[in-house]
Amino acid sequence: MRPPKPISEQDRLSLKEMLKTVRTKADYQRVQCLWLRAELGMNSTQIAAAVGFTKGTVRVIQHMYFTEGESVLVGEGRGGRRHQYLTTEEEDDLLKDFFDKAQEGGVLVVSEIKSAYEKEVEHTVNKSTVYRMLERHGWRKIAPRPHHPKADPAAQEMFKKNSRSLSRKKAIVGYKKAKKSV
Repeated sequence: MRPPKPISEQDRLSLKEMLKTVRTKADYQRVQCLWLRAELGMNSTQIAAAVGFTKGTVRVIQHMYFTEGESVLVGEGRGGRRHQYLTTEEEDDLLKDFFDKAQEGGVLVVSEIKSAYEKEVEHTVNKSTVYRMLERHGWRKIAPRPHHPKADPAAQEMFKKNSRSLSRKKAIVGYKKAKKSV
């Protein structure tokens, strides 16, 4: 096994200061992974037990520190969108034409957006990809209420006017029947 890479005195002091200034628990633990190695000479197994990480995670943090510097110890984690066909800006550009159509009162069809998306990325994608993109940009599915093709609006209005009085009469008759049976 090769000997661990030494940490300079200047880096050791810098790590000690970072321990005092970090704000989150995750940042503190990442700095501790190096500080314990520098100050106490602990190996990755001992550091993992002390910090609560796995041995592999400790080694990755140490390797990233030696290759990229202190910036990997403090700040944002790994989160984010790494598997994407288009960036959010490119998606905005793609949806701009459809947004204009929607502003004019037009109905948007997902299959049209899907074909434009596929043309942009130059291969086929699932419909769910398009729906997730629309959700990311704050769009939602709004569909008009369904209407029966044989529906008669005049008959519906007539029913609304007359059904109220019929239901009152039935309620009164039902009440009288219930009273007589008691």
